[in-house]
Amino acid sequence: MHTTVSAPRTSTFAQTQQYTLPVLFALFGLVMGSWAGRIPALAERVQVSHSALSMVLLCGGLGAVLSFPVSSFLMGRFGARKSLLISGMALLAVLVAIGMAPTVPRLMLAVLMLGLTASTYDVAINSAATKREKDTGKAELSKLHGISCAGGLAGATLGSLMASMKIAPATHFIMLAGPLALLLWAAFSMMDADDSTEQVEKKSFSLPRGPLALLGALGFLGAMCEGSIADWSGVFLKEHFGASDALAPLALSSFSVMMLLARLVGDKLKVRFGAQRLVTMGSTVGAAGLFFAVMAPNAYAALAGFAIAGLGLALLFPFVFSAAGSQGPMALAAVASMAYSGTLMGPPVIGGIAHFVGMQGAIGYVGGLAVVIALVASRTRLLK
Repeated sequence: MHTTVSAPRTSTFAQTQQYTLPVLFALFGLVMGSWAGRIPALAERVQVSHSALSMVLLCGGLGAVLSFPVSSFLMGRFGARKSLLISGMALLAVLVAIGMAPTVPRLMLAVLMLGLTASTYDVAINSAATKREKDTGKAELSKLHGISCAGGLAGATLGSLMASMKIAPATHFIMLAGPLALLLWAAFSMMDADDSTEQVEKKSFSLPRGPLALLGALGFLGAMCEGSIADWSGVFLKEHFGASDALAPLALSSFSVMMLLARLVGDKLKVRFGAQRLVTMGSTVGAAGLFFAVMAPNAYAALAGFAIAGLGLALLFPFVFSAAGSQGPMALAAVASMAYSGTLMGPPVIGGIAHFVGMQGAIGYVGGLAVVIALVASRTRLLK
């Protein structure tokens, strides 16, 4: 009698979860893309200088690094499903607070909280996804990261549209937060009600150890590459080629679009070739794309280089998070903490290199990091 009731119930949960996880990943991308798309307007509102703006953005990375004890507590107390709801609602509230921040110190505090809530949500959602991968034996994290990437592009485009309509960030974020909160609640309600909690270590910060350390190193280096390309590729086109304000942002767009397309087919490729080979070869391709961009004769050729880099680096994060998640949520949280510290350190390091050797040398350095990723990936046994 028990089996006849639970079988269709399990089947129904599996069917609904096919839709809930993509929705929750898209929601995350939409929130982060909306925030990124309104950074210029927020900076103008509080009249912040470029150097002070870099400090504001650093607060986001710092909040992400400090999130480990929060995600550990929530996962240990409530499990992934309820952690998603708590951190997701907090993330939406923080987004509104960012839009309404009247001064630079308050904006810095709000962005710190954005980093903390966003990375906590990220750990919970990746934990839920890797648990589903384990239960079904079907790889899908690459596709889900691709959907998040699409949400990010949609959020950035929406931010650009809102800016062109002269709608203030506070109004924009309030208009966004209400419907997204309802969507989050609906997805939470439809998710598999497995609220099993996880044993956690009571540490304020945890570095991955043993074989996990290599996954952490891949996350750290990958985040440095992605963050640096996001922040500096447009500056490189402007300074090195004299690209226009309309052309320069296309460096990030070409990188992101190719990353999105690669992630949508990544799970099928993983079944055929294996994660380790794909990350190793992909990072080599990514390095070649970045070196091509550095040596390119004009801005349009450099765009092709950044597109190739997006294609090559696309599968690193989904496969590293999938491998870490298969070792348990706390392993995932530790690897995610290392990855976010790479996000924190990457752009300022590239800025420092650019100051001494120019933007061409700085982008070349990112290409060098991609070569190191390929070498580390080739030695990482947990990538399957």
